[in-house]
Amino acid sequence: MKIITWNCNMAFRKKAKYIFAYKPDILIIPECESLEKLFFMDGLEIPSDTIWYGKNQNKGIGIFAFNNYKLELLKCHNPSFKDVLPISVTSANHDFILFAIWANNPEDKDGAYVTQVWKAINYYEKLLSETKTILIGDFNSNKIWDKSRREGNHSTVVEKLEEKKIYSTYHKFFNQIQGKEEHPTLYMYRHRDKPYHIDYCFASKDFIENLKSVEIGAYEDWYMYSDHKPLIVEFNDLLTKI
Repeated sequence: MKIITWNCNMAFRKKAKYIFAYKPDILIIPECESLEKLFFMDGLEIPSDTIWYGKNQNKGIGIFAFNNYKLELLKCHNPSFKDVLPISVTSANHDFILFAIWANNPEDKDGAYVTQVWKAINYYEKLLSETKTILIGDFNSNKIWDKSRREGNHSTVVEKLEEKKIYSTYHKFFNQIQGKEEHPTLYMYRHRDKPYHIDYCFASKDFIENLKSVEIGAYEDWYMYSDHKPLIVEFNDLLTKI
């Protein structure tokens, strides 16, 4: 199974072909326009299922499934956590809980970015499990910005997830340390001298045990489309429905 997240920096309809070329099973696109505004160019594969959520029709979060995967936004979704979406993902051989994330809620005075993830993982704690769980998207966070608050910062989010045996696929695959990542996922304002790692895929123990590859797009291949680079994660197809 291949799962990809890419903050497309809006106008996804003009850029979809570049990420579709990687043939994802599940694709998470922060800053995506609404489905009513989205249309795909001729020749592109039509997703087998889609979910879009947001208040701004030009800039929400889109989730796209292919290869007969199906998506369902769970009824427990709390819109207070604006773009942290608990989704049931199913196919002939898989079923798991996906949290599609774009940590961006300027209306929350407690914190617009990683605080959203912190609140959400506490609210959805019963859904978080060491099996069949993935959290993926633009977290807008990194350990380097921890100092501004003691609770609800990047490190406490990571610690909370690790208590549930949910780990960052990138850090596991490349043996990296939080806050010292060698592969940026964002070049602020598309400037090569402003690199940050703020996009993540956290996965439960069973997925981690079947982790096949992790890839982050190269600056040269993506800067003309977005300030973010895609995070591409592939798992060996060993997980089956129970």
